[in-house]
Amino acid sequence: MAKGVCRSKEVRDPQNDTPPDMRVARKAAEQKGQITTRQLEACGLDSHAIGARVRAGWLHPVHRGVYAVGHAGITLEGRFMAAVLACGDQAYLSWFSAAAHLGFMTLEERRIEVTTVGTGARRVEGLLVHRARSLHWRDTIRHNGIWVTSAARTLLDVATVLGPKALLGVARRAQAIHRVSMRQFRELLARSNGHPGARALGAVVAEGPAPTRSELENVLLDLLDRGGIERPEMNAALRLDGETIIPDAIWRDRKLAIEADSERWHEHKLTRERDAEKQAILEANGWRVLRIDYEQVVNHPQQSLARIRAALAAQRQSA
Repeated sequence: MAKGVCRSKEVRDPQNDTPPDMRVARKAAEQKGQITTRQLEACGLDSHAIGARVRAGWLHPVHRGVYAVGHAGITLEGRFMAAVLACGDQAYLSWFSAAAHLGFMTLEERRIEVTTVGTGARRVEGLLVHRARSLHWRDTIRHNGIWVTSAARTLLDVATVLGPKALLGVARRAQAIHRVSMRQFRELLARSNGHPGARALGAVVAEGPAPTRSELENVLLDLLDRGGIERPEMNAALRLDGETIIPDAIWRDRKLAIEADSERWHEHKLTRERDAEKQAILEANGWRVLRIDYEQVVNHPQQSLARIRAALAAQRQSA
């Protein structure tokens, strides 16, 4: 059965006859409140019935052949779903829209982007439609009910327009939230020879991007690399005193942890309390915790490196 279709034709059972509007409501509920003309017809509504419901305010046109059911207040995920439905059965949310849906970028003011394969729509008003001759089955997933290019494929696409530093930061964030692994990067690059983003993404993968969750963690990791300090594990989970603790960076063999304090740490009481509790648990288990903020890393990089080197040396002696 083609992706996204409500069934090409439903046989109505006289013993259990579901009204068409109920069928529509159920289908739309599976699709973030969106439905296509073809699905409406499969649910039992002809063109006259569809027109009557548009005039009555029950169906709201979003794209040609796609409607929001019930109301026009569409969420971002609803807009993503409508865009994919508008572009046909072989359509996938992609590029920056896919990155936003998968949670490692923000959409900002960009148009919603969809990649179509084969005979998919070439143009849809209000959308940016990309064409692909083919997509490997590993390069597409269904996330929160929406067909989307995988995180690895999404990063390959955006690599064609992002600068090296921005691409590295996005790749690290995707790793940090477990959307992609180094293995998936390597498998993708092995089958993506000729893609315009392959060289840029390959350079990021060769550097071995570590998972980071913030710009400050990116800056800290870059500082450690420049300073020739052995890379720590970033955002690695530790199980201590019955709790899972996730420091920003750790050298496990030295029992040294770094907490990179953003402005949020100074502003929010609950965050400060949680970080203080986390530090207390680490220290009670023999760990040393070094706190470093953005101003120290950016404006006093050599001083920050000296602190880290001294802490590593001290922990080596005590280990």
